[in-house]
Amino acid sequence: MFGRNKSEMVTPERALPGRTEAWFNLADKHVVLDAPVVTDEVPDGFEVAVFGLGCFWGAEEIYWQKDGVWSTSVGYAGGSTPHPSYEEVCSGMTGHTEAVRVVFDPDVISYADLVKTFFEVHDPTQGMRQGNDVGTQYRSALYTLSEAQRETAIELSKKYGEELERRGLGSVTTEVRPAPTYYYAEDVHQQYLAKNPFGYRCHANTGVKFPA
Repeated sequence: MFGRNKSEMVTPERALPGRTEAWFNLADKHVVLDAPVVTDEVPDGFEVAVFGLGCFWGAEEIYWQKDGVWSTSVGYAGGSTPHPSYEEVCSGMTGHTEAVRVVFDPDVISYADLVKTFFEVHDPTQGMRQGNDVGTQYRSALYTLSEAQRETAIELSKKYGEELERRGLGSVTTEVRPAPTYYYAEDVHQQYLAKNPFGYRCHANTGVKFPA
C-alpha cells in the first residue's frame, strides 16, 4: 500500500474501506474564533465554502484570519473512503484531498473574495502536489455548494489561469466540482497552528496577485 505512486488517484475499487461512522470526538469550540468547530448547522444568512490547497494546517490559518469568517475546520474530501484517518489519507489510498471548510458571512466577505485568496496563497498549477508535499491529498480543489459558487469558481479559475499562462507560469489544474462529503479531521489537526505556532506551513504560491 505504501509503495504505490501517491501522485496517482486511487480508484474507488482499490480505496481503503474506511468506517461507517466518525471514530473520534472533536472539541466544542474553535481555538481562535468564538464559534463551534463542527458546523453542520450555520447561522441564518451565512454560507459554507470548501477548499483544497495543500497542507490544511496553513490553509485553515489563512482563512480564520479573514474578516467575515465565522468558523473554520479541516477535513478530508473528494475521495472514496468514508471517515478516514489522517494516516490513511496520507497513504494515497483514500482519494481524499486535505480540505478546509469555511463558514462565512457574505455580507462581510464574498465567496469570490475567498476564491481569490485561494488562488493567491497556493500554486494551482502543480497538480498532485504543493511544493515539497507530494501526493493526491495535496491537490488543488474548489468544491462548490451552490450553482452560484460553481459559476464563480469556474469564472475565477479561468481568469487566474489566463493570467498565469500570460506570464508563462503554467496552467491551472484546480479540480472544480460539487462538494462531496466532507469528513472532519481528527481534533489534533483542528486549528493546528494556533496550538503549535511554530508548526509547518506550506504556501507554494505563484506570487501572482489576482488580476483586477
